[in-house]
Amino acid sequence: MRYAIVVEKAGNNFSAYAPDLPGCVATGRTVKEAEKEIQAAIQFHIDGMREDGLPIPAASSVVEYLDIAA
Repeated sequence: MRYAIVVEKAGNNFSAYAPDLPGCVATGRTVKEAEKEIQAAIQFHIDGMREDGLPIPAASSVVEYLDIAA
């Protein structure tokens, strides 16, 4: 599966989350580290859901950038 993630600047580090997987979050000192950590967190989250017999949410978020006149 392919899940959308959001990476945000959070003070001195970066925070990442997957909108389709509530509660699945990670942090890192850099964007790349946050991306690596959220990838591991998503796998861990999905593995835990499978172990608990829960349905795995479909990846349904859409990410787009909009140009806004300043």
